Amino acid sequence: MPSFNGTAGHDDEDDYMNMTFDDPAPKKETSLQRTQRLKKESLARGVVKSKAQLAEEAAAAREKALSTSMLEAPGAKKSKGLAMMAKMGFSGGALGKKVHDGEGSSRTEPIKVSIKEDRSGIGLESEKKRKLDEAMEERGIKAVKMDPDEYRERVRKEREDERLEKQFHAAQRVAERMDEEQVQDESASDEGSESAARPKPPSSRPLKSIPVLYRGLVRRREEKERDRRMRYDLEQSLSRLPTYDDADEDEDDKKALGKKKTTYVTSEDLDEEDEELDSFNSLEPAERLRRLVEYLREKYWYCFWCKMKYDGSEMDGCPGVTEEDHD
Repeated sequence: MPSFNGTAGHDDEDDYMNMTFDDPAPKKETSLQRTQRLKKESLARGVVKSKAQLAEEAAAAREKALSTSMLEAPGAKKSKGLAMMAKMGFSGGALGKKVHDGEGSSRTEPIKVSIKEDRSGIGLESEKKRKLDEAMEERGIKAVKMDPDEYRERVRKEREDERLEKQFHAAQRVAERMDEEQVQDESASDEGSESAARPKPPSSRPLKSIPVLYRGLVRRREEKERDRRMRYDLEQSLSRLPTYDDADEDEDDKKALGKKKTTYVTSEDLDEEDEELDSFNSLEPAERLRRLVEYLREKYWYCFWCKMKYDGSEMDGCPGVTEEDHD
């Protein structure tokens, strides 16, 4: 029932501002609700927890215990250890020898627990660190702490350079294909024969006659093909049985039997140094890609980003030269 705290002379009026209500009686649990509650608790106790759940609960319990002071913990007054320490004059605070100001302080918190989760021996990590420090000192290398922002910027640049390298290799293949198609068209129009329409294979011409923009692509392909053939011939020579020389064998028989030495047709300057190519490869990936994109636009009116060849040098419809213009 509500009660009123009225003032004198106003007993017959209801003071709604000072009205108070008694706490309602707790709702009694029915037998059906109790049965359902007990059933849910029983099912919860019967669930088998995984290793991850058990480890998470153990970590939470450990952190809770470490963050709770022994003096404030429930039942701390009943602890025999604290009772003995109290008799010796301990009333809380730091333990250990007291030190003067400026020389440190006694320990007020327990030593942090470090859980060892691997199977390596205790002290292995410190031993590895010690050997690494000694090796760096012998080589005269000083460990430099890297700024987190600088590290993130370096990782970002490495990933960006890797992406640009892939785009550059794709542009190299496009430029090589278009140059070969132009050579085919010019040869076919000049002589009009089917044999003249076939371009010379890259291995039959000097590498320095190839544009430096995609010369590295041709060079890598030739070196890879030469190594593959040499490995194949070596495997075949090891699997052949000893043979004898026959004076009646002709050149075709010797070649079929593997007696004739294989001659590789490669570029004349494949093993020579190429300063022009080395200088081009030393450029940043973005600069090499920019030069190749401009080469395709100026010579073939082809936009590498649009993947389209236009009808004129104005290239109407192309958003721009850079990749950002095509976003």
